Amino acid sequence: MKDFVKKITEWVLDKEELMAKSCAIPLNDVDHQLEQIKEQKEKLQKDYDASMAVFNDITERLEKIKNIEILRCQKKGV
Repeated sequence: MKDFVKKITEWVLDKEELMAKSCAIPLNDVDHQLEQIKEQKEKLQKDYDASMAVFNDITERLEKIKNIEILRCQKKGV
């Protein structure tokens, strides 16, 4: 599905590029599309940053648990 959407997007952009070369696409339309893409990109970046923060917290806690277990097991072995 991802490849299909990518191919459709490429096709549409190719057609818009051809229209732009023949001055058949209004500049306002392109500006509007650019603004929409920038907004979606910012939203995606925020979502990514939030998800990465969660994964970083989980990683840190698991590392802490691992270190506690290593120290505990090493003490029992001595």
